[in-house]
Amino acid sequence: MPTPTLLVLDAEPLPRLGRLTGRARIEHTDAAGLAEHLPRADALLVWDFTSRAVRDAWPGEGPRPRWVHTASAGVDHLMCPELAASDTVVTNARGIFDQPIAEYVAALVLAMAKDLPRTLELQRERTWRHRESHKVAGGKAVVVGSGPIGRAIARTLKALDITTALVGRAPRSGVHGPEDLDRLLARADWVIAAAPLTEQTHGMFDARRFGVMQPSARFINIGRGQLVVEDALADALAKHWIAGAALDVFEAEPLTPDSPLWQLPGLIVSPHMSGDIVGWRDELGAQFVDLYELWASGEPLKNVVDKQRGYVPGH
Repeated sequence: MPTPTLLVLDAEPLPRLGRLTGRARIEHTDAAGLAEHLPRADALLVWDFTSRAVRDAWPGEGPRPRWVHTASAGVDHLMCPELAASDTVVTNARGIFDQPIAEYVAALVLAMAKDLPRTLELQRERTWRHRESHKVAGGKAVVVGSGPIGRAIARTLKALDITTALVGRAPRSGVHGPEDLDRLLARADWVIAAAPLTEQTHGMFDARRFGVMQPSARFINIGRGQLVVEDALADALAKHWIAGAALDVFEAEPLTPDSPLWQLPGLIVSPHMSGDIVGWRDELGAQFVDLYELWASGEPLKNVVDKQRGYVPGH
């Protein structure tokens, strides 16, 4: 059997693929060269998971890789109708980001409840201003997205004695369906968006949904930027429909310096970093090599994405 050709859509730093020496013919490309390289590849590693180059290059002529792996949890950046309709298997990096993102959400909950951003601001101003903060224990949260990341968030918030309801694509044991979302939002102190980006979830947090929430509620998005209508969130904060928000993902990234979101009162902005801990790239590389070994030996792959739904099913 000839040595498979593995094509890597590069991003710095490059993945460590030393374990594949002699087991794969590894080629590297940037976004501009992807269309030219695709017909020669048996497998594609989308290491640059911020790029939409796969969506643009895939519909071209010639053979296409039998397997595509993205070093990210979301697959919306690479999925196009031609890829969705093909026989190519798509896998993702499920399992790498779950606990780091859950810890980040817990940090945001505590920071907002205890008014830490304002404390740091007052410290820089050398201003002594006593305030009262909010109790976290005994609160209620809604996590929209019942996959591994959503479940990890629920477990971590439980440690803070926050009662958490999970909302998924369909109701099942321990998970509410979309029909329960508005009722749960109306009683939640914390609303966390952790859903994949699909046709059903695009823009789901709009003016109506922010209007359903309590004035004391706080909103956190660590899922996909397009889950949120950003102008509606800005309006909800300006009108005090909700008490605060934190966004780690945005409709367009990176956030431009002139975006009004930077200085929106009550909003914490972070640069899509909730899952990125020290050593995360090495974990992503090791995960891919493990999957490659399964693929090369003809064994079933893990983390196989349902290309119609846009995520790994069964959760």
